[in-house]
Amino acid sequence: MAAPFAIAGREIGRHRPPLVIAELSGNHNASLDRALHLIDAAADAGAEAVKLQTYTPDTITLDHDGPGFRIEGGLWHGRTLHDLYAEAQTPYAWHEALFAHARARGLIVFSSPFDVSAIDLLESLDAPAFKIASFEAIDLPLIRRAARGGRPLIVSTGMTSEAEIEEALDAAGGPGNTALLHCVSAYPARFADANLRALPWLAERFGCPVGLSDHTPGTASAVAAVALGAVIIEKHFTLARADGGPDSAFSLEPDELGRLVTDCRNAWEALGEPVLRRGEVETGNKQFRRSLYVVEDTLAGAALTDANVRSIRPGYGLEPKRLPEVLGRPAARDLKRGEPLAWEMVGS
Repeated sequence: MAAPFAIAGREIGRHRPPLVIAELSGNHNASLDRALHLIDAAADAGAEAVKLQTYTPDTITLDHDGPGFRIEGGLWHGRTLHDLYAEAQTPYAWHEALFAHARARGLIVFSSPFDVSAIDLLESLDAPAFKIASFEAIDLPLIRRAARGGRPLIVSTGMTSEAEIEEALDAAGGPGNTALLHCVSAYPARFADANLRALPWLAERFGCPVGLSDHTPGTASAVAAVALGAVIIEKHFTLARADGGPDSAFSLEPDELGRLVTDCRNAWEALGEPVLRRGEVETGNKQFRRSLYVVEDTLAGAALTDANVRSIRPGYGLEPKRLPEVLGRPAARDLKRGEPLAWEMVGS
């Protein structure tokens, strides 16, 4: 059983609907005004949290064109890391306004720091949590620094091994204040690669709340993840994919984000408990189950047969399983067609 976990007073666990985090990433397209509108769209769609990414191109990489610094394949083929991150960064100078606006809209707001300067900035803004991105999950000094102030951590597990996850949790101070997000670091990710059955394994193996950082299209993976125990769903979103931007191809539009929130909450509500129980909603329909009825007028003393007793709806007569005990026995009194069969109507 995962330890209790909360961000900004919002409890997170299987006893609560999943926390849906709207990831802004670089979909602000270098416009603060657009970033503010993205926050509004997230709030209007029903997300409870919005997440930024806090870095500069020079804190995350080098302005260099040597081997390894130019991307080969995928959405960003041919671009250098520095060029990509210069476009996608959320400037440090925007953070105060973004945090204030998100809080004014009733959202939990936090970020992924990528170096110590980012952590310092976010701490100054009283960020209630830190998200450690998949690519940084092996940066144990960064995780230790992020955990130092006691804030809860959410760690994405894309590309990590079991041993690396264990190391990250140790750096975070153990599972008590950390959640793990299953993640496939592909942009976009295919459904065939999602491997959502890893979720219950992660929860059992590490004793943490688990969730999904989802890069597949639409809402299907997120809903399936909730059914498998995810208590956090993180999804990139944008105002419109047609507007472009570094992450637009695998981001949801506002109406889709709203559907994600609704679908995940409905999936959680549908889970119930791991026991077979019949709720009050079914009680009224028991009358429509099958039972034994007299289907032909039958005189007292006449044998009960398949011709005059059958299993039909509604359910006010004897249980259908009693039919073999009834057949061949005499009617205890005159029976009328349409009467529910009771034991006092059956002779010995």
